Amino acid sequence: MDKLTVFDHDGRLVIDSRDVAEMVGKEHKNLLQDIRGYIAHFAELKSQPSKNDSKYVQMAREMFERTHGNIDKAIRDFFIPHTYRDSTGRTLPCFLLTRKGCDMIANKMTGEKGVLFTAAYVTKFEEMERQLMQPQSIEDLIIMQAQAMKQLRGQVEEVAAATKTLTHRVENLDLIDIKGTPRQRLNAMIRKYAHQNKILFKQGWRDFVSAYNTAYNTNLNLRKTLREAALSRELTIPEFLEMEDEVEDAIRVADKMLNQRGVQSG
Repeated sequence: MDKLTVFDHDGRLVIDSRDVAEMVGKEHKNLLQDIRGYIAHFAELKSQPSKNDSKYVQMAREMFERTHGNIDKAIRDFFIPHTYRDSTGRTLPCFLLTRKGCDMIANKMTGEKGVLFTAAYVTKFEEMERQLMQPQSIEDLIIMQAQAMKQLRGQVEEVAAATKTLTHRVENLDLIDIKGTPRQRLNAMIRKYAHQNKILFKQGWRDFVSAYNTAYNTNLNLRKTLREAALSRELTIPEFLEMEDEVEDAIRVADKMLNQRGVQSG
């Protein structure tokens, strides 16, 4: 396990392919050949999409283009081309393997070597991740404490906002005739909304319809018109909602409208 060394390279934790080769008992040149083979499979995704592509190729191309933008960036998320100098001073190729790259190598291995390599690189990456999370100096400690305080302050503000919203909802319900029928409650809430916003009652209903359509991805006016045509009579919005068994949904939307108004003005 000590043969593996995880280090930072341009902000990424990696392992040298020479260490991996030694750990798995494989000649470095053979491991490089394996890695180049994996990269060649990636490179095939660079070709123009064809109707002859398998569904796996199509899925992989779409996924990597969505997550990385292009295939080259996806490759470097696994294997990073690099070089080293040997004892004679020659510059030779190697690869830096990310954790994903190690995963790919390990997935091709079976038996004891595969198990031991997986245990080794997972442990080494986790050790380095924990080490990086620890403050390396007084300055680092101060920065970490400041970040923790900022996070805590944000959590406190979220709790305060949630408490304010809940308080408004409770107070708002106290001002609504909750003893009436659901239709009466809905009417009362829209009337209160119109009063709060200093708009006409009809405009309050227009705002409600817009909010309801957004909340439930529907077209309330169109649905009401179709029902009126079927019944050959006009319907009020609360009456239609009651027919559709959606009054409670409507009350939740109206309550949110009142709640937003109250929080903004608070």
